Amino acid sequence: MLLSLDKTDTRPLHEQVAGALRRAIAEGECAPGDRLPSARDLSDALDINVNTALRALRGLRDEGLLEFRRGRGVTVAEGARPHSELQIRARELLDEAARLGYSRTDVIDMIRGLP
Repeated sequence: MLLSLDKTDTRPLHEQVAGALRRAIAEGECAPGDRLPSARDLSDALDINVNTALRALRGLRDEGLLEFRRGRGVTVAEGARPHSELQIRARELLDEAARLGYSRTDVIDMIRGLP
């Protein structure tokens, strides 16, 4: 799994890391049960603070995509793939809208206004 960050992206780094991992899981690059790099390894590879990497991993754990297990590290949760491609794209849309200054409500209103 190869992750990279876009230096021009204005989203917080933890959101960029979480988004990249979320996509890797949704696209099957990381399967349920696969072990992911530790927060320290992620921070070293991406040249970010370890707390930033940990925040991204914890967010994905809270979404039910990752599990933290003592002795096994961070793994992709069983059943993590039900997140469809559409859900991934919706998340990316919301992230991009936030980067541009739009709220979730603004996006929903725009969608409702579509023909």
